[in-house]
Amino acid sequence: MSRPIIAIVGRPNVGKSTIFNRVIGDRLAIVEDKPGITRDRIYGTGEWNGRAFSIVDTGGIEIDGEDEIMKSVRMQAELAVEEADVIIFMVDAKAGLTHADDEVAQMLLRSRKPIVVAVNKVDNLNRHDDIYEFYSLGFGDPIPISGAHGMGIGDLLDAAVARLPELEEEHYEDDVIRVALIGRPNVGKSSLVNALLGEERVIVSDVAGTTRDAIDTPFERDGQKYVLIDTAGMRKRGKVYETTEKYSVMRALKAIERADVALILINGEEGIIEQDKHIAGYAHEAGKASVFVVNKWDVIDKDDKTMQQFTQKIRDHFLFMTYAPVVYLSAKTKQRLHKLLPVVNHVSEQHSLRIQTHLLNDVVSDAIAINPPPTDKGRRLRINYATQVAVKPPTVVLFANDPELMHFSYQRYLENKIRAAFDFEGTPIRIYTRKKSDED
Repeated sequence: MSRPIIAIVGRPNVGKSTIFNRVIGDRLAIVEDKPGITRDRIYGTGEWNGRAFSIVDTGGIEIDGEDEIMKSVRMQAELAVEEADVIIFMVDAKAGLTHADDEVAQMLLRSRKPIVVAVNKVDNLNRHDDIYEFYSLGFGDPIPISGAHGMGIGDLLDAAVARLPELEEEHYEDDVIRVALIGRPNVGKSSLVNALLGEERVIVSDVAGTTRDAIDTPFERDGQKYVLIDTAGMRKRGKVYETTEKYSVMRALKAIERADVALILINGEEGIIEQDKHIAGYAHEAGKASVFVVNKWDVIDKDDKTMQQFTQKIRDHFLFMTYAPVVYLSAKTKQRLHKLLPVVNHVSEQHSLRIQTHLLNDVVSDAIAINPPPTDKGRRLRINYATQVAVKPPTVVLFANDPELMHFSYQRYLENKIRAAFDFEGTPIRIYTRKKSDED
């Protein structure tokens, strides 16, 4: 099931990013220190009172002039209204209630979504009285917080999590492969859905940004059941903000959370851009099986080296996802379309693959014998035992004398050895090092 989304909105410089970082804190999933992975994340995952959620920071926009400020604030509020389950409305106690705050409040009131007002920069008891003017916003009790000092964050999360909707169970059988189609606007997601289904179920337009809201489409092919998760449907006129990276990423995030396999669509005609890296990074960090799908391959002038050269570009741009296979096709002409689902089946199997403990330990032991861990200030990492503790994605725990001695480069070396032995094509592998206890 997908996590609910909490969005933090407000005018610039009220401390949204600081609170965002406080909330994700050490709850953020471990990400490999690999070159090429983008770090300027706008979302994270958190858990509070037993509820897991995704949290989105809508800040970080550079603005010039008052008109641009208002335009930006409105866009952020629209984004939150469209996508979030709960909205944290951030204001600044030191600046007091501003006209920009009132503008945001009016839009949020019309949304009828749960709103929690967080009054930031209440750094001491002497500033507590500064919160009272924010009652006039009409959202109930404002919550005083200090992002700089970490005060009041628990109260804020209590209020936000209490307003999250009840979880809805998904009723798909275990053998159904859930496939999310993700990618920047106008790469052909809806066209690919139509091509796979063989009928025009999803509205297709040449205008970027004509799709919204995840729609599940079940189908069956050669005895295998699938569910396509696409962001299909028409957006209201005047509310097409698809060119805003944050918007398309938020919707991709919802689809990724619910999927087993992510199809990362790339426009073969336009090539790879930075936003493609952002979106692929979310699938990687969520631990999903992934396939790069280069669409519009029919319009490319090709020779016998074109595909090889494009694949190399993908490897160069997505150094953190060298495990993901690449499929070239045309959703419009259905050229090479038959190659896609067999690859989806394969990476789904690898995503669920479980290795017997003795086989895994044999591989790790051989890897250590060939290339022992380096020393650090005279101390050497000793790995005593390895075991796979989870699938989707495959997750391995290494028990060692001191986890602090595990260098990321040596962990990458062990991952490569495990992949060489067991394939794991199309899926990330999570490797954690734990201290060996006396009982182990």
